[in-house]
Amino acid sequence: MGTTRGGPAEAATTAPDGSRKRIGVVLAVVFIDLLGFGIIIPILPFYVRSFGVSDIFIGLLAASYSLAQFLAAPVLGRLSDQRGRRPVIMLSVGVSGVAWILFGIASEIGAVAGTTVGLLVLFGARLTAGAAGGNIAAAQAYIADVTPPERRTGALGLIGAAFGLGFVFGPALGGVLASDPAVNAGQAVFPDSVPITPFTLPSFGAATLSFVALAAATVFLKEPERKRGPANRTTFVGQFQNALSDTNIRPLVIAFFLTSVAFAGVTVMFIPFMADFFGYDATEAAIFLAYIGVLGIINQGILIGRLANQFGVRPVVKIGALCLALALLLLAAAPLAGTSGLISGGPSWLSGGFLVLLVFGLLLSFGNGALSVGLASLVSENTGAETQGSAFGVTQAAGSLGRTIGPPVAAGAYVVVYWSPFVGGALLLVPVWLLMGMKAVTQTNRSTSQK
Repeated sequence: MGTTRGGPAEAATTAPDGSRKRIGVVLAVVFIDLLGFGIIIPILPFYVRSFGVSDIFIGLLAASYSLAQFLAAPVLGRLSDQRGRRPVIMLSVGVSGVAWILFGIASEIGAVAGTTVGLLVLFGARLTAGAAGGNIAAAQAYIADVTPPERRTGALGLIGAAFGLGFVFGPALGGVLASDPAVNAGQAVFPDSVPITPFTLPSFGAATLSFVALAAATVFLKEPERKRGPANRTTFVGQFQNALSDTNIRPLVIAFFLTSVAFAGVTVMFIPFMADFFGYDATEAAIFLAYIGVLGIINQGILIGRLANQFGVRPVVKIGALCLALALLLLAAAPLAGTSGLISGGPSWLSGGFLVLLVFGLLLSFGNGALSVGLASLVSENTGAETQGSAFGVTQAAGSLGRTIGPPVAAGAYVVVYWSPFVGGALLLVPVWLLMGMKAVTQTNRSTSQK
């Protein structure tokens, strides 16, 4: 890698003619879609509890989304290679809209047909939304199609920034839509035949945003010019076998999986941890998540792309694995720093534990961003233009598999010993660090063919 300027902004401006607009459109579609996904986050635990079932269903519902994404991502990635990126992205966001409507009315169906039927609809909608969420492989492949290889890390980082924005503004919007004033206003506007509750209104909001993304993709998203792969009949298992037999892709698939399992301990158990040890309610936890999300926008949208151009992608990924491991260890140790105020007569929230959590957020945001963006860039570097969608589909599916296995394991471990999912996650990042230290096989001919 050279030492010239870099970063996401330049990734767009130095790409081929017209690619800046194309990148902007696909990022807007991803952001709108992720904004809708983020709306659901604040209501999810409370929605499950409204059915009168055990909290274990919260973990199962979270895992169901990732399981469906795991199964669908390789299929959508392969379809995007064969049929085009644009139709796959359009189909997936449209299906998401329908899924969120069904998700919202699951409780209403349960009230009429019984709790079991309501739960089946809830899980069915969540599975459908997860399958549609596999479109990230097509979006990453689209970015790779229209961006020069030397600027691809910064451009792929913009997808991470779009994720960050979605997770900053989505939960906040979901909290507003679930509030009493919003529900009362909705009940006054919509007819009685439309159920407006703290659960349906955010779900309808997510569906609306998915349909807005569909409209934007229909009008503005153009199919990139590229060499399409043959219409082969490689099976789901076959795609993984091909990826694992490729010495360049295999360590990346393993790294995606291990990173996702490690990160699950935070994503699933962070809010219960904050409540148990620091007394944070849902609003306070959401504010802290917004802090991490803002850092993620800065890291993935600006910093990581420039660091990759300056020092290379693999060193940045190695540093990211180290930072994420340190963040998880800090989280496990945060209660030891104390929960009482540091200043006599000062605010009680300004405690040693709170300061540790601030550092944790910094390390977590950078580590997760460096890993997700860097690994995606390495996937692009080590595959040909005609198979990028399939490669991204397999690696994203490996990540989804990790997010399927991780939540129930992390929840069970947390019940036994609170720090175990965080320390265990840090240990899982050791082999990721080692894999990135292995000598890479440079795909010079493939990279040259994409310039």
